[in-house]
Amino acid sequence: MTVRGLPMTVPAPGLPTRIRIHEVGARDGLQNEQVAVGTEVKAEFVHRLAEAGLTTIEATSFVHPKWVPQLADAEQLFPLLSGLPVELPVLVPNERGLDRALALGATRVAVFASATESFAKANLNRTVDESLAMFHPVVERAKADGVHVRGYLSMCFGDPWEGAVPVPQVVRVCRALIDMGCDELSLGDTIGVATPGHVKALLTALGEQGVPTSSLGVHFHDTYGQALANTLAALEHGVTTVDASAGGLGGCPFAKSATGNLATEDLVWMLRGLGIDTGVDLGRLTATSVWMADRLGRPSPSRTVRALSHQE
Repeated sequence: MTVRGLPMTVPAPGLPTRIRIHEVGARDGLQNEQVAVGTEVKAEFVHRLAEAGLTTIEATSFVHPKWVPQLADAEQLFPLLSGLPVELPVLVPNERGLDRALALGATRVAVFASATESFAKANLNRTVDESLAMFHPVVERAKADGVHVRGYLSMCFGDPWEGAVPVPQVVRVCRALIDMGCDELSLGDTIGVATPGHVKALLTALGEQGVPTSSLGVHFHDTYGQALANTLAALEHGVTTVDASAGGLGGCPFAKSATGNLATEDLVWMLRGLGIDTGVDLGRLTATSVWMADRLGRPSPSRTVRALSHQE
């Protein structure tokens, strides 16, 4: 599937030498698919992603099945992944979700906050501050158990109801999540409206407020074709964790204008050309995304998958 000698490696100055890809296809990707995917298929998907060299694979979400029915089988899926030599973070919306995750031996969890009041209401039926108060005991208990906690922050660059989101507004919630005890933050461009200058402005503002770049990851959607440009801007700022979804799966079920996540293959192709190590076998990853696309009954939206697998 790969093309010999391509892309040619041409490093750019000032970029990291290695990037950790936080693979979200099995959770954020599949939760927004209309086609129901069986538990065994999900488990095989995660196993294939691990075999392709991905070391952090978000496995599932312990939310109420009413809200995300595509992930209602979390209790059945997670045990099928035991023994994999990778990190398997899971999303937990509240203390009940944390209880379910801890009971199965999860060692990495994530909470999902919003930078805007409108999305906090739509996604959590709470204000921003009420949602932070809900997360506080979750993070506190997780940390007491030695569990790594990631804080997702959605609508960092724009909101479908509120429009532009002021940078200080985003910084305030980021700072609250860090102060709460989150080990890392994922800055989400939930509807894909960010541009590189905006990315750099937010990262600069966070640094000025004492949020270290080493604790930040970026999560871009490709709605307006800006995901790779925004990723490069984040790398130039020193970010070394990038969220991506195999085959470009997923979006956000609570924001209808959100389209697919940055495709992992497209990210790996760019990073390979820049000489940045990811540890990912692009051929195996592409084959995995083609395999999953077949099960979903549609071609992958990833341009790299289409190019390397000759899909139309």
